[in-house]
Amino acid sequence: MTDRYTSPLSERYASKEMQYIFSQDKKFRTWRRLWIALAESEYELGLDSITQEQIDELKEHKDDINYDVAREREKLVRHDVMSHVYAYGVQCPKAKGIIHLGATSCYVGDNTDIIIMSEALQLVKKKLVNVLAELAKFADQYKDLPTLAFTHFQPAQPTTVGKRATLWMMELKLDLDDLEYLIGSLRLLGSKGTTGTQASFMELFNGDHDKIKQLDQKIAEKMGFPGCYPVSGQTYSRKVDSRVVSVLAGIAQSAHKFSNDIRLLQHLKEVEEPFEKNQIGSSAMAYKRNPMRCERMASLANYVMSDMMNPMLVASTQWFERTLDDSANKRISIPEAFLAVDGILDLYLNVVDGLVVYDKVIRKHLMAELPFMATENIMMDAVKAGGDRQELHEKIRTLSMEAGRNVKEKGLDNNLLELIAADPSFGLNLEDLQKSMDPSRYTGRAKEQVEEFLADVIQPVLDENKEILGVKAEINV
Repeated sequence: MTDRYTSPLSERYASKEMQYIFSQDKKFRTWRRLWIALAESEYELGLDSITQEQIDELKEHKDDINYDVAREREKLVRHDVMSHVYAYGVQCPKAKGIIHLGATSCYVGDNTDIIIMSEALQLVKKKLVNVLAELAKFADQYKDLPTLAFTHFQPAQPTTVGKRATLWMMELKLDLDDLEYLIGSLRLLGSKGTTGTQASFMELFNGDHDKIKQLDQKIAEKMGFPGCYPVSGQTYSRKVDSRVVSVLAGIAQSAHKFSNDIRLLQHLKEVEEPFEKNQIGSSAMAYKRNPMRCERMASLANYVMSDMMNPMLVASTQWFERTLDDSANKRISIPEAFLAVDGILDLYLNVVDGLVVYDKVIRKHLMAELPFMATENIMMDAVKAGGDRQELHEKIRTLSMEAGRNVKEKGLDNNLLELIAADPSFGLNLEDLQKSMDPSRYTGRAKEQVEEFLADVIQPVLDENKEILGVKAEINV
């Protein structure tokens, strides 16, 4: 359709799998599954107005939804739930009188929202774990490749390329912890009635409190949940939505940080995101290789982080047992947060899978700065040769400043080693000094930290989730 607005999240960024989870078809099929679960549970608890024949009829038509009938009915009654109750009844004439028995609209609406968010969170987890798996390969491959570290984006004590990757992984592991806790804590609304008191079910079951409690539990189990929230108004607490988008925003934060680092490294020509053979980097400057995937990650991440405000506002402004000013907001903010994070993780996976590391450029940049970072070692060697530590500290400070001026003001190479070799106070010749320029001497425990982190933290996650590994991301544009 070119004559009306379509969401870029569907057209360009999110996977078909995530789009289906938030599709109308998924929603209305879930409504029918919930109506079946309600009728079955009521039947099992002895409600004699429901028969097995009626339940079988409902099951027979659970997936062949007559959308045309529902649409025409909604034009007349202006109520989406009752329109679908009517349409289901047209297909199931024997069961039409017991569809939605005792329930309110939120029975299908809210329970479906929880079910859909739960499935979407599982897909997010699947992709997040696969990003960790790809990063683990990258970190292991480059665990001992020294590189300049940066604090304030100024050259600092060296690290390794693999160690830097573990910083990205650590943030994703924190997100995974939050994600798993959230998935494990989700519960259905259940069958709570119009204000959460289950009064209509008290009528149906003649005041049998135990059967009403069992009804909630049976519905939850039939829908694959451990239980229902113990209390609610007409809706589940909208803080649930806020918690969900908070976790998604956390993933967006981590991805944004990664994309920033890759973009900066691409500027330095040290690491590059994948660039395809026929890809055009700029319409004007044909030589350019812009980090467009990482830029897109950052852009989508900004959207998700800003979207966090929506469910916060909804949750904080609900009145008593419910108001309907949440509905329009939820229809937009929740699906689009998931669709955007889905796109972010596909991009993340694609970028990590194709990262290009230019080790010679990395070494060139490192060796240009390493003499400054080696001064502490050089000073210790000179002290061992009989020098005075305090005098040598002042001399090396002065010579470092001179070498810095040569680099910054004159555009020359770093000649600090030559300046130190020329000063007899150090008792070291240029050959001695150059021997101390092995970068691996200055990376501390970076290699060992990578090995320990991968073995102790990441490998258990990958072992626990091995059945969902092997995802490859497809990028539409």
